Amino acid sequence: MENAALLSAFNTLSFIYDVVTYPIYLILQQPWIKINKSNEMKSKVTNLDDNSILIQTLSEPSPGHLMIVKDKIDTLYKVFQYAVEHHRDSNCLGTRQILAEEDEIQKNGRIFKKYVMGEYQWMTYKEVDEASDHFGNGIISLGQKNKCNIAIYAETRREWMIAVQGCFKQNLPVVTLYATLGDDAIAHGINETEVTIVITSHNLLPKFKKILQLTPLVKTLIYMEDQLTETDTTDFKDSVEIISFKSLLQRGTSFSTLEKNFPATTDIAIIMYTSGSTGQPKGVNLTHRNLIATLKAFNDAISVDNGNDVFMGYLPLAHVFELLAELSCLFCGIRIGYSTPLTMIDSSSKIKRGTKGDARVLKPSIMTAVPLILDRVYKGINEKVSGGSTFQKTLFKFAFDYKKKWMERGFQTPLMNKLVFKKTGSLMGGRLRLILCGGAPLTPETHVLIKICLCDIVMQGYGLTETSSCGCAMSRDDRSIGRAGAPLTVNDFILTSWSEGGYTIHDKPYPRGEIIIGGENVSPGYYKNLEKTKEEYFEKDGKWWFKTGDIGLLELDGAIRIIDRKKDLVKLQGGEYVSLGKVESQLKTCPIIDNICIYGNSFKTHTIALIVPNRPHLLSMALELGIEDPKNIDPEELYTNKQLVKMVLDELTAYGQSNKLQRFEIPVALKICTEIWTPDNDLVTAAFKIKRREIYEKYKTDIENLYQ
Repeated sequence: MENAALLSAFNTLSFIYDVVTYPIYLILQQPWIKINKSNEMKSKVTNLDDNSILIQTLSEPSPGHLMIVKDKIDTLYKVFQYAVEHHRDSNCLGTRQILAEEDEIQKNGRIFKKYVMGEYQWMTYKEVDEASDHFGNGIISLGQKNKCNIAIYAETRREWMIAVQGCFKQNLPVVTLYATLGDDAIAHGINETEVTIVITSHNLLPKFKKILQLTPLVKTLIYMEDQLTETDTTDFKDSVEIISFKSLLQRGTSFSTLEKNFPATTDIAIIMYTSGSTGQPKGVNLTHRNLIATLKAFNDAISVDNGNDVFMGYLPLAHVFELLAELSCLFCGIRIGYSTPLTMIDSSSKIKRGTKGDARVLKPSIMTAVPLILDRVYKGINEKVSGGSTFQKTLFKFAFDYKKKWMERGFQTPLMNKLVFKKTGSLMGGRLRLILCGGAPLTPETHVLIKICLCDIVMQGYGLTETSSCGCAMSRDDRSIGRAGAPLTVNDFILTSWSEGGYTIHDKPYPRGEIIIGGENVSPGYYKNLEKTKEEYFEKDGKWWFKTGDIGLLELDGAIRIIDRKKDLVKLQGGEYVSLGKVESQLKTCPIIDNICIYGNSFKTHTIALIVPNRPHLLSMALELGIEDPKNIDPEELYTNKQLVKMVLDELTAYGQSNKLQRFEIPVALKICTEIWTPDNDLVTAAFKIKRREIYEKYKTDIENLYQ
């Protein structure tokens, strides 16, 4: 709890400071310029018919965009060749050395394996170009034919990017599979695309002892090596050849005279399997033309300094958002240093106590993020503050509110940044200036906290695999919170009424409806799934369009706010509509929640919740109730304790009310789940979006009991 007298003293001192410094900051920072830019119109609207409006950006193509058109850079092969020509001897891809693995004894006596890590080791653009040449040649020498699919099932790392560049050079479509997918989903993607060669990693190779029984066409596995441990290649199917990444590169040096098979702009570059939140993953065909369109749009959306900017790569490269972000960096000459959630920050689970995480060594200036990651940062900062002294909590509250107030007025707060927020910024190395966030809507609370504590510019965007991760994005000058921005320069939006859900373009003050995206970035359709393609894609006025199923709201300045999803809408018995996704996004930032699934029954008047708790927070609540030694109580017993369940529900209810959820949106009963939801148990997707159908099926009896 903050100290009221201390807070009053801070406010008094800041008032005096503001009176003295306001004229200076006003002249130096010219906040009205920022406010005017933020308020500029961002798109124009044209009525198509009684149920639809066309939304088009007012932004102009950037010099980078125009250069791509002028120089006819129309394939991803040409993108990297351009980068090599202009940044040949500059650092390109970096991997941090792992020197050793040591046992570390924890305070409770348990022993964890921790890494002893060194510096980042860099390859230049020239070296990456040569390595990708050798990789492509090595693949062709194995008998792989032009335009035949090859799969990558591996974690994000330098070799992933080298491999995909080698495939682009030989016009080999790459099937991307999330490293967190379950065995059945992996087998489905491999079998559907008739892959015979799979590129994987040391950590994932053992899974193929089972997967190979489900994938009879696979003849070759290529694995990326571990830095410390030799890979065990024994006890695999005898008919499958297993080759290390390094030995394939070596093999490729002997075939340097092989003819290159350069792709055409209409050729398939990637078959990207969606994370499958509504069933079996679907393969999305993405052509070079689609991905080049997004590359143009990304060039328009962000400004870079190729001499100083550093990008941290850690999100799955099997996701189109991360892949296009990294390709955009390479095109601009920005070096990419790879990391993992296990080693990213000083407190990450594999970092030895007292040593530096990747971020403090790499010092990135740009990174991508998804709301799940930023929500965890949000909770982490709040937990750290709540565990501090009264003085620290009071100082943080004052500094947070102070910076927020002046930030909303267009000012920067250099003194407060130096005294308070330099410490939170140092978590990511202290140089972070831009975070690109996509994958799902970001809650306003998390958006504000990240902007204040970590990085001034947090640009939220919206796109789908089916639109090559392109759609709309906040402009660099947009100072608003919780919006996805205006359509990007390579695509248009149609907003069409969805009367069943109660959203129409005639709604006041803001038109609302389903978002439909059209442009060069839109995929030609799903792999071997003509029926689904016909259902969700169509041609209109010479342009290819995709029906997203997402509900957007068009604000007065032409920016889009994502407010709902058609599949997430439930009508309760009283006639109220509940957007399950919206309620979940609000409640998942509650300190007690690690994950949440809301369920609504159309024959009932209220919703219920299934939650995965934040265990440390839950144990603290148990101690408050006088439950002795809750750590050693069987979770099945602890999590069903009626007093504890009620206490959790009360906290969730209060949190929902404070976030202005309606009475009927807040769950009136909940179950605390003992099992953590992961891709391995098929309760969340590889991108960690909840899988409603699977969760409902697993907890069917509990849901029925909660409604009773």
